[in-house]
Amino acid sequence: MATLPVYRWRLAPDGYATRRQLRARNLRPGGQDVAAQLERPRRRRGPLVAYLYRVDLALPVRPMTPGRWAALAKANAARRTCPTCRRDAGYVIPTSLGMCVPCAYPDPHGSEGNT
Repeated sequence: MATLPVYRWRLAPDGYATRRQLRARNLRPGGQDVAAQLERPRRRRGPLVAYLYRVDLALPVRPMTPGRWAALAKANAARRTCPTCRRDAGYVIPTSLGMCVPCAYPDPHGSEGNT
């Protein structure tokens, strides 16, 4: 098994990019293996590691099809729908609550309570 070349933070040679850098150029790794890694030293902890891919082997990002747009819209709608009251909350339901805020913290005085 070959070891990956390791570069210090911000000192990687040209021709390598992280996933985010590839995406900013409208590219994707395209099935290639990690080509190198960056390490940023930290005090009292292990180093931060970022994996690098070769830019010349990267492929263009696949375009969004109407089916993908529909699936994404359905997934986002599911994240906004409260499982308790089944209403669209208008925001993504917090996973810490598991339901919309009015269901998680009902008003003890009703809608006409004193403030």
